[in-house]
Amino acid sequence: MTQSATLDTLDRRLIHALQIDGRASFSRIAGVLGAPERTVIRRYHRLRSALVVRVVGLVDSRRIGKLDWFVRIDCAPDAADAVTAALVQRSDTSWIAPLVGGTRLTCMVRTPIEGSDGGRPLFDHLLRTQGVRDVEASCVLRPVAGVGGWAGRTRALEASEQTALLDPAPEPPDDLEAARAEAGWGEAEERLAGELALDGRADIAQLATVTGWSASTVRRRIAALRAAGVLHFEVDVDPSHFGFPLEALLWLEVSPAALAEVTQALSRNTAVTFAAVTTGRASVFAMVQCRDTSALYDFLADELAALPGIGRVESALIQRRAKRAGPLLLPPVPQRPGERGPGRAQGR
Repeated sequence: MTQSATLDTLDRRLIHALQIDGRASFSRIAGVLGAPERTVIRRYHRLRSALVVRVVGLVDSRRIGKLDWFVRIDCAPDAADAVTAALVQRSDTSWIAPLVGGTRLTCMVRTPIEGSDGGRPLFDHLLRTQGVRDVEASCVLRPVAGVGGWAGRTRALEASEQTALLDPAPEPPDDLEAARAEAGWGEAEERLAGELALDGRADIAQLATVTGWSASTVRRRIAALRAAGVLHFEVDVDPSHFGFPLEALLWLEVSPAALAEVTQALSRNTAVTFAAVTTGRASVFAMVQCRDTSALYDFLADELAALPGIGRVESALIQRRAKRAGPLLLPPVPQRPGERGPGRAQGR
């Protein structure tokens, strides 16, 4: 998402509505927003065509037997761009970002959980990659903030409007094995998830073609996966469009006794776009969005300093996001008759 755009009130209300239900019909969204349906449709397609906003379908790794890792890679100065480009093409990576300084980059990686190796083959491959000097991987034990959407983009709708967009649904089961067994996960579900990662609002006919299911089966499977907590939808949008251009990564060393209090505070803080408890030297990792460096200082010196049990804090500024939650999309290009829609993923 590299193009600039100014978001007006209707854009922000539309983005908030999509965060509540990424697959809600435009007619339903228009009714809640009090805008003509054609206007809402035009706004969405304008923002998506400009690669400013898109809805992506995301899968909870734990519920399909996989692990998420936050990985820090130290590169030789002339290798960082090539390593970043290679990681961008992989289907098992997300949130790729070179850090300010030029030799370090970070990303999220998904690996199988089966066996004792975990993500070792990938990490060994990285260490053998020319120009990579060191790899540090921390396993995500539990996300604690940002899973339901960053608060910076979820302030545009009144409570009654948010309620009108919500469908009553059962709470996800606590037993992950039971949830996975109930929802089921196979090759067709993998193809479904891959297509929804490209476009969370892909139409049912397109999804039926990809999976080989009937339209009614596609609807039923999406509903079951969402109810089981396996599948959810996120709005992928650069926070700079909301006036928060500075993104920082934080690694917090937190004593076990203070983990609950610290993570609860992070989950309520509007500056935190994502946070998780992880393995490694720092037990808590967080992404923070700020208006400028002064705001980041205030967050560190005031809000974090007021929390108990935090020892060492390491911070780094992101130079740019090479990839966010979903697969990287190419800018739209003129199409010939019979070609598919704009913005296909690189490497697919």
